[in-house]
Amino acid sequence: MAFRFIVIFALLSFAFGGSKATLTKEELHWKSVFPHTKMPKSLQAVLPIPGESIPFKGDAGLDNKGVNDPEFGAYSYGDDSENLPGESITFKGDADPDNKGANDPEFGAYWYGDDSENLPANRKALGGKSINDYTATKETIYFFEDTLLPGTKVFLQRLLQESDTTKFLPRQIAESTPLTNGELSQILKKFSLKPESKGASYVKNTVKNCERPEMRGETKYCASSLETFVDSGVSILGKNIKLLSNEIGDETKNPSFKIGKGVRTVGGNEVVCHKMTYPHAVYLCHSIEGTEVYKVPLVSDDGTKVKAMAVCHKDTSAWSPNHIAFKILKVKPGTVPICHFLGRDTLVWVSN
Repeated sequence: MAFRFIVIFALLSFAFGGSKATLTKEELHWKSVFPHTKMPKSLQAVLPIPGESIPFKGDAGLDNKGVNDPEFGAYSYGDDSENLPGESITFKGDADPDNKGANDPEFGAYWYGDDSENLPANRKALGGKSINDYTATKETIYFFEDTLLPGTKVFLQRLLQESDTTKFLPRQIAESTPLTNGELSQILKKFSLKPESKGASYVKNTVKNCERPEMRGETKYCASSLETFVDSGVSILGKNIKLLSNEIGDETKNPSFKIGKGVRTVGGNEVVCHKMTYPHAVYLCHSIEGTEVYKVPLVSDDGTKVKAMAVCHKDTSAWSPNHIAFKILKVKPGTVPICHFLGRDTLVWVSN
């Protein structure tokens, strides 16, 4: 009997020892920082595949992706009048996602002018201050905080977009190619991108995002490795944090939803991480003072249930007056909280 227990113990020890030995560097790093917390599936999905090189080569990998994240243009909080077309509210030049339309409500200050009359129909959002009859027949972009009520109709086409499957780089490789304008020519060469190609325009936009100055009340970083993603989040919020994401169970093709019961705030200490359109996984993460994160239960017209992430910015006084949100909602900077849902692949650090 004793011999049997010894054999069982040895087998269990081998099993646990073996499983530890198979952990990747990224998984070991996660365990070293959060020893009692399992890595979320949303983060597991973007881990580099051991022994596999970056699969992307050439321009085709970015051509049809469009702007995947509704905050791809986080730099649009500021004002870069040099790049404002001043006459149109559609994408210009090589960065135009073509068949995707303007998926990104915050690409704004670099790509949108001041002519609010030219807002295309699919940019309409919940507007007005009455909460009696909010019906979103087109894409729901920005809305007021007091509309986060059961029964509110929202139209969230971008929440159903195909998930971006690009992976993080191993830390050593990521650190060898920093996301800076000075390295741009080498980055394009590395991914076999012609400087004037559409793919190159996405790369340039990501680099520009990562290099832009922080606006007042904002702390930001860009991460192209798991280690940077985790360590930078910890440096801002501390170790007592958790990572949240949109929870989409059964897939649905119906973008029409109603807000269900149980809308709840999950904190005001946050770092929102937007996945950029890039040959490998790059997250632009930023924490903005006065931002509240919500978990919002949604039910589609076909009965599919989703738990979506939304944020409300309480203080928009530092935003450019040209920001598209003010045109949609017809308000001025710093007057009322402005809310929006987060894109499918967005991740959010919040304090426990």
